[in-house]
Amino acid sequence: MSTPETPPTPSADEAPATPPKPAQPRNPLHGVTLEAMVVALADYFGWAELGQRIPIRCFQSDPSVGSSLKFLRKTPWAREKVESLYLFMLRDQKRNGEG
Repeated sequence: MSTPETPPTPSADEAPATPPKPAQPRNPLHGVTLEAMVVALADYFGWAELGQRIPIRCFQSDPSVGSSLKFLRKTPWAREKVESLYLFMLRDQKRNGEG
């Protein structure tokens, strides 16, 4: 009489294998840091126009990349606005042949 073989159970030391994250070739935000977005937007629009387009104090009053990052990391709605404006900027650059 034969016994069915059971698959070996992983030991506690072995971490379960995580599937690789799928590539995101069509996501323009993939791999772009928040800092890179803020720097690109500030270079493209300037702080004054950036403060008009996204009316938050870190862009209007004594703006800097550091203060902006600190605020944006804590404020999801503001980060979404920055990501949206960044995507707009990329489309605008593509239309104008800049990117």
